[in-house]
Amino acid sequence: MDARDIILRPIITEQSTAEMDNRKYTFEVNLNADKTQVKRAVEEIFGASVKNVNIANVRGKKKRQGRYEGMTRRRRKAIVTLNADSKDIKIFED
Repeated sequence: MDARDIILRPIITEQSTAEMDNRKYTFEVNLNADKTQVKRAVEEIFGASVKNVNIANVRGKKKRQGRYEGMTRRRRKAIVTLNADSKDIKIFED
């Protein structure tokens, strides 16, 4: 699997943006990706040295639109911690 197929997009929320100061970055990843694949993909795409990877499965939520009911899609997110000597990941363009 290609690195761009593993890392789908960065997750930009208030909490994840605050964690960027602690060198932790949150990404939405492929449902079948494991920690070693995520680590290799981040190092290949961003050129950063990864210290740790935590992965969480996010269940879909039940949503209603009038009388119609459905589920949002399930996701998998990875919280990547970088080494202290590694360069930062540029998510926002300067």
